[in-house]
Amino acid sequence: MVVTGGNDRMLVLRASLTLAVAMGLGRFAFTPILPLMVSQAGLTAESAATLATANYLGYLVGAVVAIFAHWIPRSRAALRVSLVLLIATLALMPAAESMSLWLTLRFLAGVASAVLFVFTARVAHQQVRGGGDGVGWVFGGIGAGIALSGCALLALGSGGSWRVSWLVVAALAAVLALFAWSLPGGEPVAAASAGGPTPVSRRARRRFAWLMAAYFCEGVGYIVSATFIVAAVASIGSATWLGGAVWIAVGLAGLPSCVLWIRLSRRHSRVAMLAVAFVVQVVGVGASALFDSAAVQLLAALAFGGTFMGIVMLTLAEGTELVGPRAPAIGTALYGLGQVLGPLLVAPLLDTGYSRSLAVAAGILVLGLAFLVPLLRTQRVNAPEPEQVSSR
Repeated sequence: MVVTGGNDRMLVLRASLTLAVAMGLGRFAFTPILPLMVSQAGLTAESAATLATANYLGYLVGAVVAIFAHWIPRSRAALRVSLVLLIATLALMPAAESMSLWLTLRFLAGVASAVLFVFTARVAHQQVRGGGDGVGWVFGGIGAGIALSGCALLALGSGGSWRVSWLVVAALAAVLALFAWSLPGGEPVAAASAGGPTPVSRRARRRFAWLMAAYFCEGVGYIVSATFIVAAVASIGSATWLGGAVWIAVGLAGLPSCVLWIRLSRRHSRVAMLAVAFVVQVVGVGASALFDSAAVQLLAALAFGGTFMGIVMLTLAEGTELVGPRAPAIGTALYGLGQVLGPLLVAPLLDTGYSRSLAVAAGILVLGLAFLVPLLRTQRVNAPEPEQVSSR
């Protein structure tokens, strides 16, 4: 079923707010709260990396389960249970005093976020009319949630409590969940055609391998910045408002980014636009590692926020065109693995500050860009719509 007209716009809004809950609040609110937990709850930088890893591992587990349990992306019960579970994990964070309980809560939050993401992605691609722009605005909800969490925590001021911050985020998630509660379930997946899957050429498989190598690097590199960007700003002794402002900038840049990259990829090679997005992200992450200036940090945040979701959509769309509908599952697994490994990779560097970790992330992103070079040598014209992906 595809809805039209005003109902379609309302569906886009509700799906967008679902991703705001799942990702912007449930997954990424940890980023602006992290400096408060370090200063008030005695959390070390290395422990913060472990907490982040628990969340990303939960996300990977949830995504893989949702991929193989085909009923989950279509089940309204799965949607509602995940919303309740996610809100509960946020609200219970300030009540916990032990690292083991925090790890458990963040792991469960990751699982719930993944289920909500794949459910909403299915709604976006199967039931939203209007081509790439409609789908792009749905995924822009991630940026909206990031900006909302930044605004809420900035409003609490420099004297804000980490406990109050988690409760505020949980309350915001509960309010937005009211819009997500009645998202439509899906129909059973149609059986494959009698002719079986279309054969994939050796050249397509080779291109897909290079693409997935780049995507894995993106998973590692982007998550380091997404986890520690606010703490890095706070650690350099900047004005107390700058960390929140940086996170708001990430969200505001992310809100329209998917629509922008989709439109650009209609006019230019999708791989070329993917390479451009990698370059912009490398510059942003590298600048945040090298410079303490508030203006540079804000510009770097815009560069980062404006690219990370676009890279996801462009990569999975290109992969689907190369090897078919199995591409999102493979990409989700590799991207999720990269996110799990990212914080662990830089954890030994965090005792000396965050700049070296961000520099390592920029270097890994450069490696990802290098993996795109073989694809750039044989560019081609895209199909009209690059949004046919199913999970991140």
